[in-house]
Amino acid sequence: MSKGLLIVISGPSGTGKGTVCGELLAQTPELAYSISATTRQPRDGEVDGKNYYFLTKEQFEKMIGEGGFLEYANVYGNYYGTPLGKIEERREAGQDILLEIDTQGALNVMKRCPDGLFIFLLPPSLPELERRIRGRGSETEESLARRLGSAE
Repeated sequence: MSKGLLIVISGPSGTGKGTVCGELLAQTPELAYSISATTRQPRDGEVDGKNYYFLTKEQFEKMIGEGGFLEYANVYGNYYGTPLGKIEERREAGQDILLEIDTQGALNVMKRCPDGLFIFLLPPSLPELERRIRGRGSETEESLARRLGSAE
């Protein structure tokens, strides 16, 4: 049995990674989705274990110390990471895995898994990106400025 493919969708916050991944998963039911972990607060409608594993900073740092992440990063003041165990198990069993992560995380995964497929998304324009991020209603002006600056 061949090893499963690691497919990484990345791009700045607000580019539509979630939309693209949702469509891929709908069209490819055998594709497994990797749920990321984060220390940020859940947005309205997000469910622990479905959208993210919502962890405390202490829990996240313990997993870092135990080597429990394929990649992790501090993004906009919160940790985000890809738990390693399930990815290794599924790939070894021949299952393809889809990761939806920011660009910093994708670059780290590329170093550890150069055999992956890496797809980088861009927003249609910076004004549209700002509209999308503002539409979430979860960002302060400071965090919005950081996200837009990072996207540029």
